[in-house]
Amino acid sequence: MPYFESPVDGTRLHYIDHGPATGPVAVFAASAYLGHEMWEYQTLPLAEAGFRCVALDRRGHGRSEDTWNGYDLDTLADDLHGLLDHLDLREVTLVGHSVGSGEVIRCLSRHGGVRIARAALVAGVSPGVVRSPGTPDGWDPADVRADDEVFRRDRAAYFTALADDFFAVHRPGNQVSPHYVRHLIDCCLGATPRAANGVRAVVAALDLAGELPALDLPVLVVHGTHDASAPLSLTGERAARLLPDATLKVYENGGHGLFATHAARLTADLREFIEAGVVRTGEPAGARAAGR
Repeated sequence: MPYFESPVDGTRLHYIDHGPATGPVAVFAASAYLGHEMWEYQTLPLAEAGFRCVALDRRGHGRSEDTWNGYDLDTLADDLHGLLDHLDLREVTLVGHSVGSGEVIRCLSRHGGVRIARAALVAGVSPGVVRSPGTPDGWDPADVRADDEVFRRDRAAYFTALADDFFAVHRPGNQVSPHYVRHLIDCCLGATPRAANGVRAVVAALDLAGELPALDLPVLVVHGTHDASAPLSLTGERAARLLPDATLKVYENGGHGLFATHAARLTADLREFIEAGVVRTGEPAGARAAGR
């Protein structure tokens, strides 16, 4: 299994690296509680189509090492950029879901676009969902703290109770089997309690409205109309307005888990977006990437 050490503190982090070494490169950052496995409906078909797909297990998630420290946005973004350095990836398309969108944005803010050509924010919680100077219409912090207490008391019950809203199964076309839902809940429970609560704190403090206007690269924003975890008006629509070069694609009836309910459409949209970057540069996006 491929691992590398975090440039911040040496934490051992797991990742997958699928597809040809010289294919256009997409690097995936997962949702809170989940690792690379959440991206199976994107990474596998894209890799089979000739793309190089790399996905990170955030510290304390998946097969990565657990730590007590490092659950702040700067460290998580540095871990993500450390993977790009480790593999010497260039002309990368960074793809982030939910809190992963924050890691993508902060990675660009801290490290620039030397290695990164494009970004995709999928059902992102960015610029922020909790009331802050940049999100004056966000959720009440007191409500978020109360929700944290429910989460801490029984994570298994918490994930189970929210599964239907996560996938927006009450909306037409959002069909997921109970077996898949159980699988994803089990994956969520694989994140350590420290990691899970640490990432929740990142979401609660997220305020990236000031960073988005400085991101001078093409960004694809994908969001569902019925995303209960990251309401479209607070996140996707606002992010698209703040970004200098954004394309917003709204999925009717889509929830937060659109990577599964709208898997084929998302994969096709990502493929089109990545390939547009190859056409723009005239060079395969992974051509300068080091072999594995």
